[in-house]
Amino acid sequence: MEDHCNGPLVSALPPTSFQSSSSSSDSQSPYFAKLNRRDGGGGWAPQLTDRLRWLQVDLRERVEVTAVATQGRFGSPDWVTSYMLLYSDTGRAWKQFRQEDNIGIFPGNSNSDGVVHHKLSHSIRTRFLRFLPIDWSPGGWIGLRVEVYGCAYKSDVADFNGRSSLLYRFNQKSTSTVKDVISLRFKSQRADGVLVHGEGQRGDYITLELHKGRLALHLNLDDHHWHSVLIERFNKHINFTVDRLTRHVRSGGLDDSLEVDYELSFGGIPLPGKPGTFLRKNFHGCMENLYYNGVNIIDLAKRRKPQIYSVGNVTFTCTEPRLISATFLSSSSSFLSLPVDTASESLLVTFQFRTWNREAMLLSAQLGREPERLLLLLDQGQLRLTHFRSALQSSDIRIGQALSDGQWHTVTISAGGVQVSLALDNEPPSSMRLMEVMEPRRNLLIGGCPSVLTNQGCHNPTLAYQGCMRSLAINNHPINFSIVQQGLLGNYSKLQFDICGIQDRCLPNYCEHDGECSQSWNTFFCDCSGTGYTGATCHNSIFEPSCEAHRLTGSASGFFSVDPDGSGSLKSTVVYCNITDEKVWTVVNHNSSELMRVQGSSLQKPHQCACSLDENCIDMNHFCNCDADRSSWENDTGVLSYKEHLPVTEVLVGDTNRSGSEAIYRIGSLHCYGDRFLWNAASFYQESSYLHFPTLQAELSVDISLFFKSTAPSGIFLENLGTKDFIRLELSAPSVVTFTFDIGNGPVVLTVKSHVPLNDKQWHFIRAERNVKEASLQVDQLPVRFLEAPSEGHTHLQLNSQLFIGGTASRQRGFLGCIRSLNINGMTLDLEERAKMTPGVSSGCPGHCSSQNSLCHNRGKCIEKSSGYVCDCTHSAYGGPNCKKEVSVSFESGSSVTYTFQEPFSVMRNHSRQSSAIFAQSSNSRESIAFSFLTTQTPAMLLTVNTYHQQYMAIILAHNGSLQIWYRLNREKDPDIFTPTSLSLANGELHRVQIHREGRDMYVQIDKDTNLKYSLSTDKELITIRSLTLGKVTARAGVDDEILRAGARGFVGCLSSVQFNHLAPLKAAILNRGSSLVSVLGNLVESNCGELADKSSSRSLSDHTDTGSRGKKLTNTQNDSAVIGGLIAAVVLITLCAVAVMTRFLYRHRHDRSRHMASVKEKDHHPRPELRYQAELDLHSAMRDSRKEYFI
Repeated sequence: MEDHCNGPLVSALPPTSFQSSSSSSDSQSPYFAKLNRRDGGGGWAPQLTDRLRWLQVDLRERVEVTAVATQGRFGSPDWVTSYMLLYSDTGRAWKQFRQEDNIGIFPGNSNSDGVVHHKLSHSIRTRFLRFLPIDWSPGGWIGLRVEVYGCAYKSDVADFNGRSSLLYRFNQKSTSTVKDVISLRFKSQRADGVLVHGEGQRGDYITLELHKGRLALHLNLDDHHWHSVLIERFNKHINFTVDRLTRHVRSGGLDDSLEVDYELSFGGIPLPGKPGTFLRKNFHGCMENLYYNGVNIIDLAKRRKPQIYSVGNVTFTCTEPRLISATFLSSSSSFLSLPVDTASESLLVTFQFRTWNREAMLLSAQLGREPERLLLLLDQGQLRLTHFRSALQSSDIRIGQALSDGQWHTVTISAGGVQVSLALDNEPPSSMRLMEVMEPRRNLLIGGCPSVLTNQGCHNPTLAYQGCMRSLAINNHPINFSIVQQGLLGNYSKLQFDICGIQDRCLPNYCEHDGECSQSWNTFFCDCSGTGYTGATCHNSIFEPSCEAHRLTGSASGFFSVDPDGSGSLKSTVVYCNITDEKVWTVVNHNSSELMRVQGSSLQKPHQCACSLDENCIDMNHFCNCDADRSSWENDTGVLSYKEHLPVTEVLVGDTNRSGSEAIYRIGSLHCYGDRFLWNAASFYQESSYLHFPTLQAELSVDISLFFKSTAPSGIFLENLGTKDFIRLELSAPSVVTFTFDIGNGPVVLTVKSHVPLNDKQWHFIRAERNVKEASLQVDQLPVRFLEAPSEGHTHLQLNSQLFIGGTASRQRGFLGCIRSLNINGMTLDLEERAKMTPGVSSGCPGHCSSQNSLCHNRGKCIEKSSGYVCDCTHSAYGGPNCKKEVSVSFESGSSVTYTFQEPFSVMRNHSRQSSAIFAQSSNSRESIAFSFLTTQTPAMLLTVNTYHQQYMAIILAHNGSLQIWYRLNREKDPDIFTPTSLSLANGELHRVQIHREGRDMYVQIDKDTNLKYSLSTDKELITIRSLTLGKVTARAGVDDEILRAGARGFVGCLSSVQFNHLAPLKAAILNRGSSLVSVLGNLVESNCGELADKSSSRSLSDHTDTGSRGKKLTNTQNDSAVIGGLIAAVVLITLCAVAVMTRFLYRHRHDRSRHMASVKEKDHHPRPELRYQAELDLHSAMRDSRKEYFI
């Protein structure tokens, strides 16, 4: 927008340029609506009975509008407090102007003489403007004076009739470019058509095409309104901008240049040698200011330059459509009632509609006596025409699919005699026969039922229609919406005429991490299936950030997916978590960890190897053993232990290009331990102290999580301010956490009140999130508080000050206590480092429970005491002082334990702290299950979970004793069945089973020798879990026969340490006997069978690198160099890498063996090098405690 384009455009207009829906008097006619004008009645005012209420200004020609201003009626109590602004090129087919954040309502005046000026967020090129008052003076009426600011606008236009195009021919046979710029504005009369096309002999091509009303940015564009397009290409990098929204993409192909033969075509793709014949649908509409690399194509065509060849009829004025649309605004009260000629013995109705809603009433027509009628519904995106005779008699026609796609669809209903037919778009009609000859009666209802008719036969089983409608005709008589609007035909409610108010709420796409956007009329939805993320906008990762976090959830060693940056851009990766009492190791494998042969490479600069550092190379003239020119296989092995030397992105092996020269290499896995950010903490001991960080980047979404402990009654955890916007998270009272923010729609406050004080010097967890769909606040295990964002309003949080932690810029209401693991949008703030240079704040946090030392195990919670600590094992399947004692129960024949889940608030309100292990489960496609069992019975039911939606998961022993895992997440599909091992586990021995599901991925570990990963057919969650049962299960609807047979047999044996997410069923059953949530059949006998478990330490690397031959092996399918680089960049997993020193014994042993085999001249006579190399590398797992790094 240019600064000089701000001249007044209304003040010099003649009286004929002003129109209105009505005027309350001649002195208040629209001509008096010029800004600061005092003559006449001092401005425009409509009649009190006017339902339409609009003021229209004709600017005489298309101009560029950059600002508007309003004023009330002079010397009166009349003014407009808010209004809408519409614009049009023709005075028909209006479009609503929307500011940034999709705001469509302008704030108006607060008195009659003050001027309120609004600079438009983007200029519009138009001839007609229409002001629609929404609210007005509470003590008066509508009064309006206006001014419009802008400048003249000139353009070149070309009109394409759907059978024409322009060809721009190059001076040479072909052109090859590394940079292209194409810009144009267009408006289309239909949903398909080629705008620009060019291609070359080597396969290069460029095409800009409308397909079903969408360009590459998935924008609906067949709306008869102007849209601007800019394509900028440099080499393979492309910026594609449509209506101020830009997408950056990278093209494929091998070359950076684009080669196009002979010509570029605009408006269509003509078939070579056949003028007037086109390969695809042509563009039907108008283009404006069409430029290719600075060349004005339309100007050349108008001047008939030889570079331009016209195919078909291309004119240089835009043909405007004469279609008038109506918008049905309300899903509850919109309707259009039109009369039907009762003398006619047939009924023919045609119309076009477009909507995003999947459910709606489109038409209702009474036939004969009540209650007989025809009812046309939009049902799950299909058209359903029902002939309704009574509550027991009806017949249907269903046609179409996915009709709620925002596109125009043509519907025809024909009824006559005993035949009714329904046709959609260009498809053949579908018909049904009536029981008797139909007789159309009275009115035809479109879109909904009037409230006065709800008890008079009009029946709407769905929502009223929200969407656009046009080309409505009854018995071949077109309906003039202008006459309807004036009240001269039919009746209506909550309709807007001469405008299609549909919005594409998926543009821009607010669904993060490749979530798929869908929408209704008022809002949008995100499908996060298969993304690894969840939430209203797919913002939150479903994976834990590290192996240390998995340890805190009670997980044992095994394969897990971890997402180090949470809601950040990095994807999750599969790692092995080796969880021991002393350390938690993270092991990341390469995707090419097998031995790789290298032949025919070129000589590269050698690096210093481990043998050189140890001064024991077989030939001290070389830095590496492999550089010695030996005929035997030699070996160089080492460990990289410093982060700056990682990741390994390339391996160079030189000097193998000689005849018979050969090398073999393998890259080992990455080993890291700890997670220093999980325990990164700061202590605040002065109310005026705080930590400050750069401004929070949280325009569209932000998630904040932290742990805190305090004895103060209140204090601010976090605050960031903008000019008007702000965000704040605080302890507002001893048991209340408050999350407050303002993005321009007024303050939003979310509050969670705990049933116990939060300033009890114990660690408490807080998570707050805000996105364009909703805001949420969670405290510990209390119910999450949600608040939905308004469908209309500001969406961007605009901040400009520093981010304050533990206080505010005013140094008031500061926090006193400890804050730990403060994570914002997937990045953990380094509180300890910042605290070192801040007075009043110290690094770390005092207390036994403030470090990563594992004091409480198996989900046990560390509780600070004045003279030490205790472990709260409430949510642990274990007991004892440190939550390490097995809790085991013996089941007899017919015994079972069943838990019925309920809302967590009611449980916490009505039960003691000790019983809070039982609470409702909300899985978010995530289950973590662990238990031990001992039995000799088959088949057997170990555990089953069912939901209120006939979903279930079950773990059983089959007839042959093998373990089976069943998931039925979709009632309409067969269950997923997995058998991790074919061996019988009903062998009287104790077996440990761990199952961890995240979305589609399921990880299964049985004892120490089975680690498998499976993929489910869906990532649906277990929605609203009803109950969990251990042992015998009675007959249940929707459960497969094999599960029923195992459930009928139940379980006989010992179950130990059963954990399902945060629930510890066996222990909770023992502690909560008599609870309404617990149902026990048979005798439960506490046992010590869990003590029989093998207490051996976690498996070494060699235990888990090779999985069994059964099932699917765990592999990391990602590019490991990128994964490791991402892990390091996130600085989450790696705190201290494993270090190993190769002992002199290894080299001496290999050196002696080499001398022993020196007499053999040919390599083919040696043992396979892969086997020998494998044996030597396997020694690494015993050498992790050295600080010295070896290079290879």
